[in-house]
Amino acid sequence: MKKINIINGPNLNLLGIREKNLYGNVNFIDFLNEIKKKKFFSKIEIDYYQSNYEGKIIDYLHNIGFQSDGIILNAGAYTHTSIAIADAIKSISSPVIEIHISNVHSRENFRKISYITNVCKGTIFGFGLKSYELGIMSFCL
Repeated sequence: MKKINIINGPNLNLLGIREKNLYGNVNFIDFLNEIKKKKFFSKIEIDYYQSNYEGKIIDYLHNIGFQSDGIILNAGAYTHTSIAIADAIKSISSPVIEIHISNVHSRENFRKISYITNVCKGTIFGFGLKSYELGIMSFCL
């Protein structure tokens, strides 16, 4: 059984409440529970972690980053600011997929800069919450 870890960064605990035009009206826990019911994902152990704090995200990457078969990371705004998270990704052996719900290239200019893209296996963005499903699937192919 594959073990996949999903990490969401700051403000993603408000999915389903905040900026519904960008992020939709489904909270992440409900979305994740629906994914786990799908046959394709039945043989995958999916663990979820969310934090609004950069250091806690780094600590979690360190804790899981040598045993996970894959990490899905939506670092939120830390994507555009955190060299420390990029360094944490470089320091671990588990592959990381960078995820964004919205199309970051159609938004503000600062969102087009990612400090983590270069240290990730790949990047998926712009498909809403389906971006997470695509990320998980990429580890199973």
